[in-house]
Amino acid sequence: MGFFSFTKDIAIDLGTANTIIICDDKIMVDAPSVVALDTKTDKVLAVGEEARLWSEKTNPGIRTIRPLGKGVIADFYAAEQMIRGMIKMINFKNKWFSPPLRIVICVPTGATEVERRAVRDSSERAGGKEVYLIEEPMASAVGIGLDVEAPEGNMIVDIGGGTTEVAVISLGGIVAKTSIQVAGDAFTEDIVEYMRRQHNVKVGERMAERIKINVGSVLTSLDNPPDDYIVKGPNVMNSSPMVVPISYQEIAHCLDKSILRVESAVMSALENTPPELYADIVKNGIHLTGGGALLRGLDKRLTDKIKIQFRVAEDPLRAVARGTGIALKNLNKFNFLYKS
Repeated sequence: MGFFSFTKDIAIDLGTANTIIICDDKIMVDAPSVVALDTKTDKVLAVGEEARLWSEKTNPGIRTIRPLGKGVIADFYAAEQMIRGMIKMINFKNKWFSPPLRIVICVPTGATEVERRAVRDSSERAGGKEVYLIEEPMASAVGIGLDVEAPEGNMIVDIGGGTTEVAVISLGGIVAKTSIQVAGDAFTEDIVEYMRRQHNVKVGERMAERIKINVGSVLTSLDNPPDDYIVKGPNVMNSSPMVVPISYQEIAHCLDKSILRVESAVMSALENTPPELYADIVKNGIHLTGGGALLRGLDKRLTDKIKIQFRVAEDPLRAVARGTGIALKNLNKFNFLYKS
């Protein structure tokens, strides 16, 4: 592939929360989308998991940045440095030089042309000789094994870190779509605010994330409920230590407004779906991907509300990454890839 076969092909799921890089059909990097920089020199000090561990624990000389916000690049320089650092984590066989890269990278459906250009430029500056873009719900659909080029309708709801992407796919294209900036990060913010308001305890982003993982739910009644999660933190008023047990029912109430917005996004996409494709969706069901799909009871709540069967995909966290990797091997076949 490429000049003298030196070009290396990699697929990147550039997520708001995590970045996954696939090379030679293997996941080579799966790390938090975080970079740590020296505040004076902007020198990269850490990338990925190490930078995440520094988050909220750094001194004034170090700043940890999540370069992506709401699914798109918020800090161009930090994004370039993060992508470059993560590509360096790949152990290429030839250690004498860095091969030119052919990259497939995903973007939200709601990304503007300026935002898409930022993704392209960051990838090119990080070593990409050729850069192709794929929209996240299309990558999700490919990643869970749907025939996206078939003459029938399939609906994907991909709840990532920064955005929820809803798309109806048919004949290799997106027929109807909705993208909202309500997803995993918004759920985390809901929990931080709830803990402050309801329990007078201050929690950081990482603690809120742990609460979401351990007792995150969208229903107040579950067949297999998790045990309460013990939260330790300072009192908002006087900073005295507090120990608070949190139940999944509390989190269900806490997340309700955000989940209502996800429901509205799904309904909006369905309203714009042609009748013939709508019938296919009723028959095939709606597929849930992304980290948000792991919230307890989400598939049941959406099924009961919208009256169409929702199914959580197998390994929903990596659906976009898998689809991006498959697209990498079908560059000449898939006409929905955007070349820079």
